[in-house]
Amino acid sequence: MIQGLVSYRSAPCLARRSLRFWTHCLSISTLSDYLRPSFHGFECEKEKVDIEHLFQYCFSVRTVRKVHARLVVSGTLQSVYVSTRLINLYAHLGDLCFACKTFNSIPSKDSYTWNSMIAAYVRTGCSREALNCFCKVVSSSQVSPDNYTFPPVLKVCEDQIDGKKLHCLVLKLGFVWDVFVAASLIHMYSRFGFLADAQNLFESMPFRDSASWNAMISGYCLNGNLAEALDFVSKMRLGAINLDSVTIASILPVCAQVGDFLGGVLIHLYAIKHGLELDVFVSNALINMYAKFSHLQLAEKIFDKIFAKDLVSWNSIISAYEQNDNPVRAIELFKKMKCHGFHPDVLTLVSLASSVAQLGDCQNSRSLHGFTLRRTYLMDSIIMGNAVLDMYAKLGLLDSAQRVFEDLSAKDIISWNTLITGYSQNGFASEAIDVFCKLESCEDSSPNQGTWVSVLPAYSHLGALRQGMKLHGRIIKMPFHLDTYVGTCLVDMYGKCGRLDTALSLFYEIPRMSSVPWNAIISCHGIHGHGKVSLKLFQEMQQEGVDPDHITFLSLLSACSHSGLVDDGQWCFHVMQGKYGIRPSLKHYGCMVDLLGRAGLLDKAYEFIKGMTLRPDASIWGALLAACRIHGHIELAKLASDKLFAVDSEHVGYYILLSNIYANAGKWDGVNEVRSLALSRGLKKTPGWSSIEANNKVDVFYTGNKSHPQFDQIYRELCIWTEEAKNLGYAPDYSFVLQDVEEDEKEHILSSHSERLAIAFGLISTSSKSTLRIFKNLRVCGDCHGWTKFVSKMTQRDIIVRDSNRFHHFKDGTCSCGDYW
Repeated sequence: MIQGLVSYRSAPCLARRSLRFWTHCLSISTLSDYLRPSFHGFECEKEKVDIEHLFQYCFSVRTVRKVHARLVVSGTLQSVYVSTRLINLYAHLGDLCFACKTFNSIPSKDSYTWNSMIAAYVRTGCSREALNCFCKVVSSSQVSPDNYTFPPVLKVCEDQIDGKKLHCLVLKLGFVWDVFVAASLIHMYSRFGFLADAQNLFESMPFRDSASWNAMISGYCLNGNLAEALDFVSKMRLGAINLDSVTIASILPVCAQVGDFLGGVLIHLYAIKHGLELDVFVSNALINMYAKFSHLQLAEKIFDKIFAKDLVSWNSIISAYEQNDNPVRAIELFKKMKCHGFHPDVLTLVSLASSVAQLGDCQNSRSLHGFTLRRTYLMDSIIMGNAVLDMYAKLGLLDSAQRVFEDLSAKDIISWNTLITGYSQNGFASEAIDVFCKLESCEDSSPNQGTWVSVLPAYSHLGALRQGMKLHGRIIKMPFHLDTYVGTCLVDMYGKCGRLDTALSLFYEIPRMSSVPWNAIISCHGIHGHGKVSLKLFQEMQQEGVDPDHITFLSLLSACSHSGLVDDGQWCFHVMQGKYGIRPSLKHYGCMVDLLGRAGLLDKAYEFIKGMTLRPDASIWGALLAACRIHGHIELAKLASDKLFAVDSEHVGYYILLSNIYANAGKWDGVNEVRSLALSRGLKKTPGWSSIEANNKVDVFYTGNKSHPQFDQIYRELCIWTEEAKNLGYAPDYSFVLQDVEEDEKEHILSSHSERLAIAFGLISTSSKSTLRIFKNLRVCGDCHGWTKFVSKMTQRDIIVRDSNRFHHFKDGTCSCGDYW
């Protein structure tokens, strides 16, 4: 057909071609190099060509650029209208760079041109640039804002003060009763939480169309007043106003938010019945709704049906897979989007950054960051900056995250919270607290709900109970002190700081409608070795009608493992699948291997691994190797380590585990071999540290480190209690020393373990009746465990130690773990 068209064009008898012919030729010529000659005819009859019909074929940036080039050659681009339509097209496809170039090339801009550029900035997430454009229009003597200028500007104004100023300007210019301007004002007031002002404006309108109704529905949705939003939809129907595409696109997210899947399906059926399903706004909302319920096949089916996909369509489907933990498919769709000629905007790249973080892809994270830096308008967006910051934090690249944070032109509270969370989740609790302290001294931002959720785990990690209690005292005075997430973080903080009674009483004060607080309290009892209590709480959770999730069962399995409840743990594993339909993840399998291994059922644990439906990863073989260390099973340890190093040869902790097994068996050749292997791969042992809170300050001690200003006094105290313990029957267990050295040196090495230094410091720094709370980043060794039991008996003090596995409550020479850890 293409070749036929070329021949047809060359016929001399067709001197006068029709308008339809030229438009059709031009539209196809943008898709094929064979038809470049057709533009010759177009140049002759450019005044007659239907530009709008031509633009209907521009579904990609590549196509628009070809049309743009031909319009420049033909001279048609001198038309302000045509240039402005190109700005709209570029913005629609996400190419803000070419939209700006086209805008700047127009010598005489009218209000339509300025409005299009403002809308382009808003569409691509560049709020500041949009507001700058608006200010130029207002201050210009050649153009003035009209009723089309205000809606996009109202959408991005930064606070209610600016919004009210815009409202005054609308009143002054006489646009207040324009239905679209009024709807935008309603949306603006709703966005800042002034629903009463929005309602008053709505009720004062002499004429209310679907746009104004939609604005109110959207406003209620934004403020979480979902019942009112649904009520407004009912009133709209009673008023004989049909639901249009915007109404449906507004109400579908409500169904997702309240968990009403059936309601969403019914609205979908309504859209099909009234011919709205293929409307791009409705389709995009349907994609998002089905994605929220994890029905990704339905979401992609709707996406495939969209004839003229826009950038929002692509963003919706990419985000759908990213939010449902399928980053591989999200990245595949991103590449496909690029092939279709769409340029990513801020929202695309936010989803992409999250996908890269989920994959742990450090190399592509830097490529993505570089891409945003080359397009300054992207990094000027606070949303984009925060996304890159979050990506680096989740990848553990905290130096890069810190640099991004410092380079942000404007930091909002999300920036601060993201950096605090990054440090806290990567084990840098002190740094997280330092950032929090800087935030409190910052004039531009102040802590919000998210801040407390971010920083409380840092205090938990350090065991800074007193400082955590001070934060709790401040939170109590705030309106959100009973918020589920803040309350759950407080429960977790008290539980992980050893105050399980306080954690439990606080748990019963906060809303418990979701699994989140239940998971926290079950986990807290689990790490204290109270597995039976965790199971009882699980029964209570079911009685209150709260459905458990995968994290609930992870906490239960871990609790059973720490308490040696093998039968109960196996029951949980089967109930998870049989009753609740939750497919076990690698973490669940790891807990089961740990449960069986700790109980000495090593052969059963190995058979369990062989029967897994998923391919075992390093955590599975690591759990078996740890069990082999507890029970001294060298042959199985060798098998497990071979499998382990085949899937992960970079984790130094596994080499240390294997070294411990060889050392306990006196196989020093094996110890040296494993150590040499670790050194050849450039691996270094994670330094052991322990912290203790005393005198409103957290002191941290590192194994073998003598830098503490009171070290001499601490070590003298340590030696005194060690000699006293020997008199009562304590005998150092040298099997926990991996070096083949003399006994005196081995005893010195054991005495320099971080938890002993912290305990000795606590004994000389606190009152004789106070409880010592020690927090250690690694597992407590068997010798230190035995030594601490003797010290608790001699000093008549409670000593609580939280290591990387669980809590140990030492009292009167015994430990709450029953020597099972």
